[in-house]
Amino acid sequence: MADFRIRTATPDDAPGVVALRTLVHPYLVRGVASTRLMIAEPPPGEEWTAFVAEVGDRLVGWVSAYRNIRTSEADFGEVSLLHVAPEQRRQGVGEALLGEALGHLRQLGVRRVRTWAQPEALPFARRHGFTPSRELRYSALDLRPAPPMPTAPPGVRLLPLDEVDPHRMYRAEIATAADEPGDVASDAISYEVWRYDVWQNLGLDKAASTAAEVDGELVAFSVVKRDGDRMWSDYTGTLPERRGRGLARLAKQAALHRAAAGGVRFAYTSNDEANAPMLAINARLGYRPVAAQWSCLAELT
Repeated sequence: MADFRIRTATPDDAPGVVALRTLVHPYLVRGVASTRLMIAEPPPGEEWTAFVAEVGDRLVGWVSAYRNIRTSEADFGEVSLLHVAPEQRRQGVGEALLGEALGHLRQLGVRRVRTWAQPEALPFARRHGFTPSRELRYSALDLRPAPPMPTAPPGVRLLPLDEVDPHRMYRAEIATAADEPGDVASDAISYEVWRYDVWQNLGLDKAASTAAEVDGELVAFSVVKRDGDRMWSDYTGTLPERRGRGLARLAKQAALHRAAAGGVRFAYTSNDEANAPMLAINARLGYRPVAAQWSCLAELT
């Protein structure tokens, strides 16, 4: 059993974190630059922190913890994507990282916490007081060949995000997120937090991300975040009163086409298993399931 040490993450850890994430979760897309920025300048108000595990000079584990300021539920925290290199598992690394993350949340006064676990890690989660709640499906799409650019119906304009005012995009996302399936409502996202998460994200591809406009109103959109030849469909949504008309699929297909034209070869996304409409859209676009995770909830004392 190799000795390991746990310490607070620094921006210089970004390359190692991305390499570990690509090994453990190859369907997740976040590049070195955006990871470095996340560590160096986390969103104000989240009290975000992260910890790494090292064996010698090699990074073998990662976890982040923060207060969820996107929901109106008080004292709700997150332990985000604890992961450990396969050869270092069952040696106490994950338990030590989780302990540091939960300790940080306790200091913040967090009372309820969510984390995520792959199906094989559910026994670990249960041993540490977490109860599985919701299943999340990860899906992948090979963009070779690229999907064709869809033809917008009369009255609909398909705009790349670099032609959209961020305040309009923020209002559209807030309107679509109110009934998004999840453990807590995403009903308290300020413009400043959204701007940090989405608009100023170093991975945001504004030329590929697409919004659908009808009568001057943004009614649907699909956001693309990119790292090299891989992309993540960060969020696709339609205003509640405009659903059922194919607008989300229209925006997402256009975004995939534009991303492929810009050199993206592999697209990834995730959906709550209860989100049947979005799962159906992805199936029609050719996505295939590649992994699953469960949200897991615990009360902190």
